[in-house]
Amino acid sequence: MASVLRTEKLCKSFSNGGVQQHVIKNLDLAIEKSDFTIIMGASGSGKSTLLYALSGMDKPTMGKVFFGDTEIQGYSNDELAVFRRGNCGFVFQSVYLLENQTVLDNVLTGAFIVQKNSTEAVSKAKELLKKVGLAEDMWNKYPNQLSGGEAQRVGIVRAVINEPKILFADEPTGSLNSASGKEVLDIFTKVHENGQSIVMVTHDLKTALRGTRVIYLRDGNVVGEHKMSKYGTDDDAKRRSDLTAFLEQMGW
Repeated sequence: MASVLRTEKLCKSFSNGGVQQHVIKNLDLAIEKSDFTIIMGASGSGKSTLLYALSGMDKPTMGKVFFGDTEIQGYSNDELAVFRRGNCGFVFQSVYLLENQTVLDNVLTGAFIVQKNSTEAVSKAKELLKKVGLAEDMWNKYPNQLSGGEAQRVGIVRAVINEPKILFADEPTGSLNSASGKEVLDIFTKVHENGQSIVMVTHDLKTALRGTRVIYLRDGNVVGEHKMSKYGTDDDAKRRSDLTAFLEQMGW
């Protein structure tokens, strides 16, 4: 199967007081279509740095990033912005909704930039909002009227409305309570069941259990990988036990 995203010898360094810090080191990684890849590792292992380099939000110091056959690391900042709009969706720990816009308008802001048919975009936005459990009486509310879980659901709809090749998520349940976090993870599972490729950074075991593979970073290198079937298709206790054993082996 052809990769939807892959890297070749990816490196990312930062200068700190004149000293180069090598955060990602010669990393080769492939994401297949419909993968739900979880990135884990200790604090400072390079998880978020890798996510930003993979998605074109940050340029690598060296190496290559390919979306399909398209090599993106040579793009200008403006070219990367256009590319991300058409190919990537993003969900962060902080949702970054526009405070002066309603739920529906927040979703449509990104859709109108990419989609030419505004009527179709509005219809799709409403359909997706219903699917994540946000009924019509919520669509005219503003972000400050939403709970954390509700706001994150809006963020997910905004991220997937343009049907991105990959949905990137960085600790999407990190600021939510356990009930809201489970609701958000259930939505990610449904999105993945519909064929969406996902790359997610997390430090949380419950979140990692939703993936189909877990890669473990240490000092900017992938030091281990654990593969799983789709969530809900095998014994949950065994799934948890196997993943916990892998993470303990990695030093988690």
